[in-house]
Amino acid sequence: MKVFNGKTAADDYMSSHTLTFSTPELTLTRFAFWLGDMVPDPKNPGQQMPRLMNFIEEKDFAPTPLVDDDTFVPTGAMKTIGGLYGSVNTSTEISSKFCQECGSKLSLVAKFCTECGATQD
Repeated sequence: MKVFNGKTAADDYMSSHTLTFSTPELTLTRFAFWLGDMVPDPKNPGQQMPRLMNFIEEKDFAPTPLVDDDTFVPTGAMKTIGGLYGSVNTSTEISSKFCQECGSKLSLVAKFCTECGATQD
């Protein structure tokens, strides 16, 4: 896969140009024009190419596993609709309250109901 190495390009630009204009937009515009300049192609003598091509690298990334709906197995990171969200602590001691609208059990710090979405006071 071809990837643009922006850090190397920015380092080369900053090392070869003075920052006469310190406005970020102007510096970025000048950097973009600098990347688009035509320079001699090192692989084909007598040919020119955009400077940007000097900073394109070939990298090999591990394939990303695809999520298939037929074979998807939940990891348990999210509980079912009836459970509590966003808390590892699921104790049902005195640290719970009930929704003012639908009556479902919530944690004391809940600002919204996980069932009906009503705002809690």
